[in-house]
Amino acid sequence: MAIRFGVSPIAWINDDMPELGGDTPLESVLADAQAIGFTGVELGGKFPRDPVVLKPLLGRHGLTLVGGWYSASLLTRSAEEEVAALQPHLALLKAMGCTVFIIAETSNAIHGDRGQPLAATPRLAEDDWERFGARLTAVADHVAAAGLHLAYHHHLGTVVERQRDLEHFLQATGASVGLTVDTGHAALGGIDPFRLIRDHPERVAHVHCKDIRPEVFGALGRRGGSFLDGVLAGMFTVPGDGYLDYGDAMRALADIGYDGWVIVEAEQDPAVADPRRYGEIGLRTLERCADQAGLAWRAAA
Repeated sequence: MAIRFGVSPIAWINDDMPELGGDTPLESVLADAQAIGFTGVELGGKFPRDPVVLKPLLGRHGLTLVGGWYSASLLTRSAEEEVAALQPHLALLKAMGCTVFIIAETSNAIHGDRGQPLAATPRLAEDDWERFGARLTAVADHVAAAGLHLAYHHHLGTVVERQRDLEHFLQATGASVGLTVDTGHAALGGIDPFRLIRDHPERVAHVHCKDIRPEVFGALGRRGGSFLDGVLAGMFTVPGDGYLDYGDAMRALADIGYDGWVIVEAEQDPAVADPRRYGEIGLRTLERCADQAGLAWRAAA
């Protein structure tokens, strides 16, 4: 078993805030990712959705498609309606050989709205979790039948943000519902990401590694800022440039025998935080920490 290191294109091109890197050519992103030493990349807004086009494009850069974010609306539509809506995304992931289906509930999310303070994050009532969990589990069962593991992404500004949200979520969903453990979103949401990995190994389907700057996040809360305000202020960074102990992260993954992708991801302004430089910091940090934890990883060819 061995983990593989990939990267999210959001460091170069932010789909939630197109003014951040929106003029960056996709070829530049892929060339940088290859040069840094990543073996995989997640889907971004500029990626072609035709596997006949996408496969050779990634192949020229020695990259595998790891997966890509899917926005669900299970609070406003049925599981059957969601399954119908996700078919094009699922078909692309299957054609590209992906193993995870990253999903988050966004029907009432505020993370993409700069006019909404993060304090306005939506909360589910106690009685709503069971219905939401049942719908999500039905979707996960469909995804599993197609050969992929659903990996739910907890996220600031969404209904699964805090520790209590996560507890409700785990109780309400079935075994087919895995998690994208995002270290940065967890930590800023009051969730210990490394304890989450160790306490729920059967749920860990995918891992996003981003670091945090707690002082920036604290100031954001005091002034009533939005999620995107926090991104611009620099509340996120790459592993090795912030607060979290990625030695503990790699030890936790080693402890559970994790065999999957670990993605370097940090929503930052590329004009301030050069994606090539910060990508190198993130990957070298994780490689070093993985070695120290005795966690095998596959290098780029």
